[in-house]
Amino acid sequence: MHLSEVPPETNVRITAIEAGRGLTSRLAAMGLIPGTEITVAVNDMKGPVIVNVKTSKIALGRGMARKIIVRRPS
Repeated sequence: MHLSEVPPETNVRITAIEAGRGLTSRLAAMGLIPGTEITVAVNDMKGPVIVNVKTSKIALGRGMARKIIVRRPS
């Protein structure tokens, strides 16, 4: 599932990034790499997706969020 589809207050693990080298490296600089657990803080299906990564909050545009593939941790 894409990060843009995850409801608020849900923990997920990043499984893949389906983007070019530039965006992949930009996301990696923010700590968003495959294997990382994140919590979706805000996703109202209109504006940006806000996620908690470790001790930071990051706002991602919907286009960016659609390129991040996630699954619920087991």
